[in-house]
Amino acid sequence: MEATVLSKRRKRRKRRSNRNPNIAISSPSPTVTEMQQSTETLTPQSRHAPPLPTLPLELVAEILCRLPVKLLLQLRCLCKSFNSLISDPKFAKKHLHSSTTPHHLILRSNNGSGRFALIVSPIQSVLSTSTVPVPQTQLTYPTCLTEEFASPYEWCSCDGIICLTTDYSSAVLWNPFINKFKTLPPLKYISLKRSPSCLFTFGYDPFADNYKVFAITFCVKRTTVEVHTMGTSSWRRIEDFPSWSFIPDSGIFVAGYVHWLTYDGPGSQREIVSLDLEDESYCEVLPPDLETDLWTLGLVWDYLCIFASNELFMDVWIMEEYGKKESWTKLCKVPYLEDQSPRLRAFYKAFYLSEDGQVVLDACVPLKLAVYDSKTDALKIREIQNRNGWKDPKVYTESLISPCS
Repeated sequence: MEATVLSKRRKRRKRRSNRNPNIAISSPSPTVTEMQQSTETLTPQSRHAPPLPTLPLELVAEILCRLPVKLLLQLRCLCKSFNSLISDPKFAKKHLHSSTTPHHLILRSNNGSGRFALIVSPIQSVLSTSTVPVPQTQLTYPTCLTEEFASPYEWCSCDGIICLTTDYSSAVLWNPFINKFKTLPPLKYISLKRSPSCLFTFGYDPFADNYKVFAITFCVKRTTVEVHTMGTSSWRRIEDFPSWSFIPDSGIFVAGYVHWLTYDGPGSQREIVSLDLEDESYCEVLPPDLETDLWTLGLVWDYLCIFASNELFMDVWIMEEYGKKESWTKLCKVPYLEDQSPRLRAFYKAFYLSEDGQVVLDACVPLKLAVYDSKTDALKIREIQNRNGWKDPKVYTESLISPCS
């Protein structure tokens, strides 16, 4: 009887499965004993699994030092160990030399409102688009400094720290990406009435592993120089500048030296005077043999650079081996813009050179940049959005270096 009943049930199941072949016949559920046996066999691997591997702090530092500053500032809030590591001055130096952050185009504005501001845009946007999207990131000058000092009228940068000339006897060191600044003490030996102008320049002394600010003051028939070493609270007077000639800008920092172009006026002989940041001595850097007296100094690829102007082209020279005249090499010949006036050609200069041979130029046409492709010999204009007085394009590298050190 029981065998007959079981046989009928099997036949019914078979008929149901044949009606819908998509329905699978489920296997019988495991018994409690089978579950216990299965758990016992998995216990050594699952219950006592080893903890997740941890990275050594040295390897963590190697990874973090390749991240952009903005992300690192956010990671400081993640945990105490990250905050301690990222805030360490030694890590800031490691990040400066290891970071893969691309270069930035930086412009300044002193518009009619009297507000000083900087904007930062990836340099790649200048190379790849016909219109530069500005502003990408606006770096606002600290309000407290605006209330105390006049709006800055000159600036230079080194390792992410910007040196701002605020008036004839004061300067400010400012890292806008970490929002830290330091006001330098006023110069002791000059006054506004006796000193009609003063230039501040900034550089890194690799021998002392510190930064120095130099103040050049133009007095009657002499040019005095004072130096401020970061971490101190005063200025030191050093030997006067060796030339009593016109100095057009705050100087070019290369290879532990600051360089100034000096000349007495249009058509006069031009000289390059350098100041060694280690022993604070002066010397002359010889330019290449040029066919023109119309040339200026610059910085390209961390090389000292000369932009020599003639009637048709601007020749770009770089000093491949510092201090050796024979190492001057003509990099390329850049044509002028069609509407470039002869008067402005003297200020035509390059400030960036890409790995594929594209030269970014300050064409000295208001709010316009130019890109010259040395491979195709093509010169293209780059318009800047949201103009509002943006000018003085330079290349800037962000960093964690604090000016308050």
